[in-house]
Amino acid sequence: MKTRIFSIVTFLIAAVLAYFLIANIKFAIDEEKRIKESEAKVIEKLKLIREAEKAYQEVNNEYTNNWDTLINFINNGKYYVTKRSEEIIELAYGADSVIVTIDTIDIIPAKQYIFIKKHDIFIADNGKFLDFFVKEGQKVRKGQKIYSMISTTTGKKVNQISKNEGIVTRMATIAANTDMKKGDFLFELTQEKFDPNTDISKLAEIPGTNPPAKFDLFADKIEKNRLMVNVIEVRDTHPVDPTRKEDNEANNRKPLRFGSRTEVTTAGNWE
Repeated sequence: MKTRIFSIVTFLIAAVLAYFLIANIKFAIDEEKRIKESEAKVIEKLKLIREAEKAYQEVNNEYTNNWDTLINFINNGKYYVTKRSEEIIELAYGADSVIVTIDTIDIIPAKQYIFIKKHDIFIADNGKFLDFFVKEGQKVRKGQKIYSMISTTTGKKVNQISKNEGIVTRMATIAANTDMKKGDFLFELTQEKFDPNTDISKLAEIPGTNPPAKFDLFADKIEKNRLMVNVIEVRDTHPVDPTRKEDNEANNRKPLRFGSRTEVTTAGNWE
């Protein structure tokens, strides 16, 4: 009888221990998944802030440390699309002079520049264009066949694949067997870099914080090698991962951030 009772008690203890062991393992797996998903949202927000600050800096020659200013720029600002060209002039004494010309070729809304990336697709070689594998309005993925041609260089038929992804938004009208030169325009791909439904008014808020906490935003000019340069740093002040410490020696284990207060960089420590 005692042996039977002992066996039952031992079984119950083993069952309880097994339950807690499995529960702890499941909790660890679930927690790791939760942290990964939460940090992905934070990184996506940091990438958006970075793109907005870079665009602001290109227009205003400095970063902004004011959230309202940055939000207003995204919603109402303009971005100047420019083209740089160089002309080399030979001088009488054998030296060269370079004249740099920067022309504004388009003015677009800042939000369009920040949220949308466009790729112009050109024919890759001299030869005969044969056919498109895509049409206007179609979504194109990387590695997908996009057009065929016969290359003058090799004399062979080539099916070109896309190095980018996006929606086909503009196409040239080209008949089959048309002779074309390398670099001739074929079509345009439009790619959304960020969710167009993003609430810009909450740009400063760290995803997942309740009550909402804000990213730490630092932007200034500092002296570097006797020059005044722009620096920026944006940091997650409420890391969801408890192992991310500000005083951690490994940069990629500090709270998520991009940029630096002392170096000219916009790199993120998750990259």
